[in-house]
Amino acid sequence: MPTPSNGVMPSSPVASTGWADGQSSRVPYSTYTDPALYRRELDRLFYSGHWCYVGLECEIPKPGDYRTTYVGERSVIMVRDAGGAINVVENHCAHRGVRFCQKPHGNVREFVCPYHQWNYDLTGRLVGLPFRRGVRRTEDGVTRVDGGMPADFRLEDHGLTRLRVARHNGVVFASFDHQVEDFADYLGPRVMPWFERIFNGRELTLLGYSRQRIPGNWKLMQENIKDPYHPGLLHTWFVTFGLWRADQSSKMVMDQHGRHAVMVSTRNDGGKATVTEGVSSFREGMTLHDPALLDVVPEPWWEGPSVTMLTLFPSVIIQQQVNSLSTRHLVPRGPDAFDFVWTHFGFTDDSPEMTRRRLRQANLFGPAGFVSADDGEVIEMSQQGFRQHPQHRTISELGGRGVGETDHMVTETLIRGMYAYWRRVMEV
Repeated sequence: MPTPSNGVMPSSPVASTGWADGQSSRVPYSTYTDPALYRRELDRLFYSGHWCYVGLECEIPKPGDYRTTYVGERSVIMVRDAGGAINVVENHCAHRGVRFCQKPHGNVREFVCPYHQWNYDLTGRLVGLPFRRGVRRTEDGVTRVDGGMPADFRLEDHGLTRLRVARHNGVVFASFDHQVEDFADYLGPRVMPWFERIFNGRELTLLGYSRQRIPGNWKLMQENIKDPYHPGLLHTWFVTFGLWRADQSSKMVMDQHGRHAVMVSTRNDGGKATVTEGVSSFREGMTLHDPALLDVVPEPWWEGPSVTMLTLFPSVIIQQQVNSLSTRHLVPRGPDAFDFVWTHFGFTDDSPEMTRRRLRQANLFGPAGFVSADDGEVIEMSQQGFRQHPQHRTISELGGRGVGETDHMVTETLIRGMYAYWRRVMEV
């Protein structure tokens, strides 16, 4: 079980009312609303024992390029230094705690805090500060030095907080915990091939961003993308046009801990079928004014599946929905809200036609997407219900109460796997 890097577990009690011994299929509503539990999640899941997503290398292609982002609630800077290495440092000055970098991205030679002009190089080292050795002045023929730092003040002791960095085929992860396991071990042999199916070493190109703040607990989006039950019921686009529905070839994959997962499926022609009977979201007569929106072209690297949705716990979802590709970064904002940041990308060897196709299909997703808008709304509705009845529990028992991989999507096993892992790490 991952522990904080200092080896000390918090001793303060956390509410655990409603959990059944040894089960993860019924989650107490307080799991989504308890402030003390949320603070422990930050410490144990985001700030220790885990790798968190920070961005793509193609976002900072040149030396001096940087992008501000988050690990948990902490603002960090992903920056490429003069030698081409990528560093991730915490965005607060070692002097007085100022969050000195306010722009979302840019290019700099060094970072300078505006308050007292302490300056740091692109690796996070403190390289200078005003009046370190005081101010020399002469008065009545007498020269003296006023102020200055103590004689034992050392620049190397006061740099920015540096995170451990993992780069894998163009994707950047970071951890405050320098004892965290290696990234390949963190993903594990079951999930890594699906990660490398998308990020196979080809150079990435940035297509754009979208972002939203969703008024619900951050775990609900992890659940949502580990839940193959809902897409063919909630999303009209999925069930009507055959993008994701229960009559497709599919499988559910998870790592050995149950924390990461992949939902895999292959598109069919859609239309009316047994699985659409009684499904209110199905629209038999629905057609597109512009067929180009679903101009799907199979790509050689697919090797079959047209949809893979990776949930890398705790911080990112990697989406391949037909030709649309994106990372979806989870940034918790308290127990009742999270920011959801989409980074849409392609490959530098894409044709102009493929790039336009990726951008068109991205309209299915994002804050106002024809599919994803549904998810944001039902997550808000879920959080409202949790607040209304805090002693109740959710039920995730489709396909049983156990945890294991399946070759179909009529299951909630991936959700059960995540909460089995969550309970072990959180000691709940």
